[in-house]
Amino acid sequence: MDVILKQDVERLGAKNDIVAVKNGYARNFLIPKGFAIAATESARKVVAETIRQQSHKATKALEDSKAFAEKINGLSLKIGAKAGESGKIFGSVNNIQVAEAMAALGHVIDRKNIDLGSEAIRDLGTYTAKVKLHKDVFAEVSFEVIAE
Repeated sequence: MDVILKQDVERLGAKNDIVAVKNGYARNFLIPKGFAIAATESARKVVAETIRQQSHKATKALEDSKAFAEKINGLSLKIGAKAGESGKIFGSVNNIQVAEAMAALGHVIDRKNIDLGSEAIRDLGTYTAKVKLHKDVFAEVSFEVIAE
């Protein structure tokens, strides 16, 4: 079944994308939750017109995201954490602390757009985070976890 996404859905697509999904997934999850609508002929025409009208705004947003990515690419942050004698920290460092450290420098990024990788950060050291600024633009930010 083809559906038109009304908002970004993780691992499926972005807003206004037409994607093919299984019938049950569309009928039981995407459509009732308001994430998608059925891709009828009239709905496809409406989305095509909407995309045409928003293409100028999207181009500007992409250029702004690329400029911001160049600005923060290679940015180095320091995040303090309580640590034991062996270099292990109590708890872990997550995307919330990285977002707060970036906000302290004047770069406000939503924590949901910061990816630290699959493993939790539980040791002192230097790490990199991948920051999603646009659906096609990513930046790499390095940060160092230091003992407080």
